[in-house]
Amino acid sequence: MHAYRPTPLLAAMLLAFAAPLMAAEKQLGEVTVSGGNSAAAKAKLRDEIVATESIGAREIEKTGATMLTEVLDKRPGIAVQAECSICNVRNVVLNNLPGRYTTLLIDGIPIFSSVSTAYGLDSVNLGGVERIDISRGAGTSLIAPEALAGSVNIVTRRPSKDEFIANQQFGRYGQWSTDLFGAKAFEGGALTANFQHNTHDTVDADGNGVSEYTGFKRNIAGLGFFVDDLGGFKVKGRLDLVDEKRMGGAMGKDYSGVKADGSGNPFNWRAGPHGSPDARGWVTPDGSGSDTLSNGQAGKFYNDGLAGMSEIIFTDRKQIVSSATRRLGEGSLRLAFGYANHKQDSFYEKATYRAEQDQYYLEASTQQPLGETLVTTGLSYRYEDLRSRGTDASGRINDGIDNYVYRTPGAFVQAYRALFDGDLELNGSVRHDEHNIFGGITSPRLSALWHHSHELNSRFAVGHGYRAPTSFFEQDHGILDTTRIVREIKKPETADNASYALSYAGDRLAWVTSLNYNRIKNMALLDSGATDPLTGEAITRFTSAQKPVTVVGGDLTVTYKLTPQLEATVAAERFSYRFSEAGTLAFARPETRAYLRLDYESGPWTGMLRGTWTGPMDLAKFYDYANNQRYNFDGTKKMDKSPSYWVIDLRGEYRLNKQWSAYLGIDNAFDFKQSDKESMLWIDGAGNYDVTHIWGPNRGRFVYGGVKFTL
Repeated sequence: MHAYRPTPLLAAMLLAFAAPLMAAEKQLGEVTVSGGNSAAAKAKLRDEIVATESIGAREIEKTGATMLTEVLDKRPGIAVQAECSICNVRNVVLNNLPGRYTTLLIDGIPIFSSVSTAYGLDSVNLGGVERIDISRGAGTSLIAPEALAGSVNIVTRRPSKDEFIANQQFGRYGQWSTDLFGAKAFEGGALTANFQHNTHDTVDADGNGVSEYTGFKRNIAGLGFFVDDLGGFKVKGRLDLVDEKRMGGAMGKDYSGVKADGSGNPFNWRAGPHGSPDARGWVTPDGSGSDTLSNGQAGKFYNDGLAGMSEIIFTDRKQIVSSATRRLGEGSLRLAFGYANHKQDSFYEKATYRAEQDQYYLEASTQQPLGETLVTTGLSYRYEDLRSRGTDASGRINDGIDNYVYRTPGAFVQAYRALFDGDLELNGSVRHDEHNIFGGITSPRLSALWHHSHELNSRFAVGHGYRAPTSFFEQDHGILDTTRIVREIKKPETADNASYALSYAGDRLAWVTSLNYNRIKNMALLDSGATDPLTGEAITRFTSAQKPVTVVGGDLTVTYKLTPQLEATVAAERFSYRFSEAGTLAFARPETRAYLRLDYESGPWTGMLRGTWTGPMDLAKFYDYANNQRYNFDGTKKMDKSPSYWVIDLRGEYRLNKQWSAYLGIDNAFDFKQSDKESMLWIDGAGNYDVTHIWGPNRGRFVYGGVKFTL
């Protein structure tokens, strides 16, 4: 007789459903539980259009995060997905939809694009942040209808007293982070300043000389300003400056030396799981290789030097956002402004790409009661452009290959009303945008919140959103090796979303379960392997998927305060993906994940233990093996399914006195990484390589520590 061993997902689900039953006999009152995945107490729909998870400043500190992507990762329905193994372009994924469908806002102002989020999400300043709000679903942001998967809003904190915080962290792989934050409060306002210097070495775990984790050197500076009364307006704003240099592929930081090294083989292709029989190159699985490997197999010798397998990106960004609100009759008036200038100077395996982008955002809106209905109306204007210059690996010029200019004036209206003594809250909105390329687009949304009791409520929402797709090459590096883009796309990407959430909040127990349905139409696709039928030149086709992509998911999160000092969270999620066209969901996604967490706080001690279990991924389906089988360097096929795995993180902090504290943490304590099983690099049948076979962690065990001074 065999003992039954439940999977981590099943164990998490059993614990999640059992926790409410174990606490059923307790008298539960209203409270907000402080854990990282805790459900909110009784919400107000007039303030939250959709269910929102908020991550406070203390929670950010507990995770040991030094960048936004580290804060958001490893949460139910939220993940950070790397889309290139050597440049580490990362996107925030909500409901397991493509990262370009997540909109990032600063104080409610959308000022990021597909260009600036590609590497810019790692460079968002966390100094002086009050909280980060995450909302999932199409149309969740009234002012950002392109958020087809949802939005992430960073809320700046208004200091009430003078402050100074210095945080010095050091860690494995040459990680070094210095964070400084200062605030000066005065009668009627405040000023803040922050600075971060963060560096990390490149990491090569399988020994072939090609990194899986990109090295970087990043400097971020910012200023914040707050005025309580300026002509009747309450004003807040922030200025952010970013300078980042990153390199992946070749090890080290000799950027110019790597660019100049364009021949020979500095790598060891025999290293790592399924390494080649010959260090000079790899097997061509279809037998077409012109070179003979040391074991007699047909292969392809690598001869492009460090440059041919390296990507170097320099980012320079300046942005300012500001908003002003004041009373207007019985309601309020809001004015908002945002501007960003983003420059990117890149080197991609001998190809070059230099881009500059300007973005503007203007908004004027008012909220007024109309009888028992609260009505919000507003106008907005968005401008976004891209101007690029580049060459392919042979030096052929392809300037302006992905240029575009988008101008989008819009108008919106939203109505909120409470019925049945406030037990039922309704919120309906619609906005209309006049896009200069795609014409008029209307985006409606309806939300309802029913308070079953003081502790229990239901929330339902349906919505529609759109996104004007760009041909920005981060969707496909191969665009740089083509002569031009043939734009066959005629319609914007659109999404229909429906969601339901049931949440409970008591004195020791809080839980929330949600279901989400997302259907994407006209998903933009880039095909950089096309050719011009007349000239035979390589071109990129910019097209739309003919069939919709549907992602349906559900998740459950339960938080229980075991003692006044110790809080436990257990969560699980499951997703289903329906798509038939290759390239629509281009990166592997799991069907199941489970999450476990313990938070401890007592006296001077604070501790956090977090475990994330990721289930198998259908690599053959997501990476389209049927039409383009992927191989290892020894000619064997890539795995059809990835293995399941745990990632365990822990962090502890001890406060020495009112000013000083020290902390120590370990991320990925069991040192699991994809390179232990198979490389993130892959080849096709003819031996052509790519760098996008990604399903697991790209960095192993990371140990870090530091000290913090607060005044």
